[in-house]
Amino acid sequence: MKPIRWPTLSLLLCLTTAGLAAHAQTEPQVALSGVAGGKALVIVDGAPPKFLSIGQAVGGVKLLSVEGDTATVEMDGKRQTLQVGGAPVSVGKGRSGGGGQRTVLTADPSGHFVPQGQINGKAVQFLLDTGATTVAMGAADARRINLKYEHGQKVHMNTANGTSTGYLIRLDSVRVGDLVAYDVEAVVSPQPMPFVLLGNSFLNRFQMQKTNDQLTLEKRF
Repeated sequence: MKPIRWPTLSLLLCLTTAGLAAHAQTEPQVALSGVAGGKALVIVDGAPPKFLSIGQAVGGVKLLSVEGDTATVEMDGKRQTLQVGGAPVSVGKGRSGGGGQRTVLTADPSGHFVPQGQINGKAVQFLLDTGATTVAMGAADARRINLKYEHGQKVHMNTANGTSTGYLIRLDSVRVGDLVAYDVEAVVSPQPMPFVLLGNSFLNRFQMQKTNDQLTLEKRF
């Protein structure tokens, strides 16, 4: 697996989003297509969208509440807040015990691993980068998922556009497939980034094995 050295923002900006769906999914993927009159238009695992009233369910996913352009759903005791037009979110078994033991990712046509995942329960698009010391993201993504990164420790960063100031923070949780890690170090960059880099502050907690275009992450015992 060829690492993508970070911060190489000029390289990252050249990557396309083609093939982002090519990864393993072990839980239902739920997206919010719209809201109207207190109802939510919900899509579960790519099935036709269905309007749900509060308390109704589809595919085992139950609608709990609707507020503005967001809706909260629940499955197997796990709750997620969805946003209209946001990326699909995994909803499944609860987080007790630190999540599952193993997940398998499939590379996109460019050979990169770009799984959807969650930070603090909010949907993000990851790019796996074994050359990144920490999880890293742009300020726009950090604001979207309500991270108070300005309260973090200021650090100097060398980027393709020169030196800038970033923020070193701790994430409550990072989730990829069935795997969850807690209290994960991350860096927020002021420069825009098309992906959240899934770096070694997360990856080092798991064993990795690559076979052809598949990468297995397994919890260390």
